[in-house]
Amino acid sequence: MKVLVLNAGSSSLKFSLTNTATRRHEIRGSVERIGLEGPVLKLGGEETPVAAADHRAALVEVLRRIPREEVTAVGHRVVHGGGFTASSLITEEVLGRLEAYSHLAPLHNPANIAGIRAALSALPEVPQVAVFDTAFHQTMPERAWRYAIPRELADEHGFRRYGFHGTSHRYVSQRLAELLGRPLEELRLIVLHLGNGASASAVSRGRSVDTSMGFTPMEGLVMGTRSGDVDPGLVLELARRLGVEKAGELLNKQSGLLGLAGYQDLRDLHRAVAAGDAAAREALEVYTYRIKKYVGAYAAAMGGLEAIAFTAGVGENDPEVRRLSLEGLEFLGLELDPKANAAGGPRISRAGSRVEVWVVPTDEELAIALDTERVLES
Repeated sequence: MKVLVLNAGSSSLKFSLTNTATRRHEIRGSVERIGLEGPVLKLGGEETPVAAADHRAALVEVLRRIPREEVTAVGHRVVHGGGFTASSLITEEVLGRLEAYSHLAPLHNPANIAGIRAALSALPEVPQVAVFDTAFHQTMPERAWRYAIPRELADEHGFRRYGFHGTSHRYVSQRLAELLGRPLEELRLIVLHLGNGASASAVSRGRSVDTSMGFTPMEGLVMGTRSGDVDPGLVLELARRLGVEKAGELLNKQSGLLGLAGYQDLRDLHRAVAAGDAAAREALEVYTYRIKKYVGAYAAAMGGLEAIAFTAGVGENDPEVRRLSLEGLEFLGLELDPKANAAGGPRISRAGSRVEVWVVPTDEELAIALDTERVLES
């Protein structure tokens, strides 16, 4: 099956034509600056100016450059699936439910839905599937997903921990089991998805039993511009002083590494640290200390640990973040190999380390394509 995988952002449309039989991406690209000045299509190392006033126009440009007659299905990344526990064939009823969840992920779901509607219009004869970032984490036990707020209110409005990056966490945990040469059902794993957005998950016997993001993608680890964990009292105080809208903007887009040191990108932060910037050094310490706390907590929650995987842009490419995040965790039986870590692995723990540590590249597009195939075949 050849699946057109679409990941629609507020001003972007990432795409791939993925062959599920060979597990290869035959075409990959993106349209950037949708609805803004100077939209471009990036494909094969080249950038081409295009007319892309909205996602529908952007998809038209994409379909002109791929063999659309080979597209047998479309798989869409959807950030917030609310109560969906698995990927789903897209119908009007499903779309209506997703629109009802938009307030839970206002930065993502409206754009995801715009991409779906564009594809339904352009490819009405092709079956389409929504693959949810939240679905993998719906196996969390109630003790992990329930907030300690009045039960009736929480149940009525869906106030609970959902978790995100689930497509990546599921793919990487399965891939890590393959690398270890052991059945996933025997393993207790921690997956660290570290990019501009960042999350950790505890995967026990193939099931997500805890994850750092919660009701929204703001909870948990320190991120590029998101605060991660903060005292709810601080949120209330910010809302009192700044108003709800400005407080939300601050915690979502002006906090994290950007708020701590003025650098959103870890590469810029490292350069600032090397130049002696004290705020940048402290930001790196806060960032990696938060990761370390989650690793320790999840090892305790699962009653042990066999392996850790680093993935996504920072996790796959930043040996200093990996080193600092694991420093001091030797009591877990974890021994990092400095040379292997500096070289990028894939295994970065010493031979004989009781807890193995790996760098595992994520491939969310492939995971979405395979899930799309599974839904349609079932």
